[in-house]
Amino acid sequence: MTRVDRTDHGTVFAIYVAPEASADVRARERVDAVAGRGLRGDRYFAGDGTYSASARDVSREITLIESETLAALEREAGIELPSGAHRRNVTTRGIALEQLVGERFRVGGAVCEGVERCEPCSYLERLLGIDGLYDALVDRGGIRARIVESGSIAVGDEVAARDDPTSSSTEGSPFREP
Repeated sequence: MTRVDRTDHGTVFAIYVAPEASADVRARERVDAVAGRGLRGDRYFAGDGTYSASARDVSREITLIESETLAALEREAGIELPSGAHRRNVTTRGIALEQLVGERFRVGGAVCEGVERCEPCSYLERLLGIDGLYDALVDRGGIRARIVESGSIAVGDEVAARDDPTSSSTEGSPFREP
């Protein structure tokens, strides 16, 4: 598996929400991230996602995937996903997301905390009808995170690890612990 070196900061490349379970995702230029709820307009914000009623207690407030992973899917497996078909909310560029699991990080004006890797599910492969998608996404399906401080997220915004010295000032925010 080919990996591109990425840093502790990157950018929001694309934003997607789906109004209800199994609905087509819709691209957004900007979205409100609400602490403890999710992205306004998304199925999980409304409690209407495929896994909303799951007994597994895991945050689905925001999901992120690397644009580099999507390019690798096409290059290595010949799988070209239509925009947003991966069903993750935010596509990033330039940051290694897996390092953010268990850490606080900033996405635009929101502060998030990485909860776990977002491994693929057979539901996605069935929904899209793409054989091999599940296997191609194993170990690189992005991450799930909870939103700990509300804020706006827009395409082009910075995504930054908490201790990234090159990120914008976060004085007065829980992003920078006292």
